[in-house]
Amino acid sequence: MTRLVLLGPPGAGKGTQAKLLSERLGVPAISTGDIFRANVAEETELGTTVKEYLDAGKYVPDSVTNAMVRDRLRQPDAAEGFILDGYPRTTDQVRELDDMLRETGAKLEHVLEITADTDELVRRLSRRAAEQGRSDDTEDVIRTRQQVYLDQTAPLVEVYSERGLLRSVDGLGEISAVTERLVKALDLPDA
Repeated sequence: MTRLVLLGPPGAGKGTQAKLLSERLGVPAISTGDIFRANVAEETELGTTVKEYLDAGKYVPDSVTNAMVRDRLRQPDAAEGFILDGYPRTTDQVRELDDMLRETGAKLEHVLEITADTDELVRRLSRRAAEQGRSDDTEDVIRTRQQVYLDQTAPLVEVYSERGLLRSVDGLGEISAVTERLVKALDLPDA
């Protein structure tokens, strides 16, 4: 059973690594960004609301995000563990996640922070925007999201460090090398 949060600035590789770790650990990777983008693509009511925030490089309000995550964690495939990518992003969301887990008698076991140089992240996200046509990845929005991360999410590093759950991992380099660093940080057997 593994309950894991991946932290890191936008473009650090959380989504890619969450999927790879999900396969390795046999637990679902839950990405708020993927859920948001699916709703935008399907033009749902949530998607319309979310698109305004994503296009401006801002976070979706906690009330929307918390309800969505709570619902997702109640699904049967998450009962034995999960990897959260993109949540929590604020200290208020940390408290909300604590409450969600407490309700089920579960606890968070690992928090991994994927670190990377800001200029490299801007280059990565600019390439991804060109390849995928993502409206939320213009250079101005990318830099705004980096600053929002520093202002709102970076304090989570301190919270989880104080709890003894945090390990930081260099997110630069080949994908497989980053995965191996994450596995090593989790103290998982080679598989």
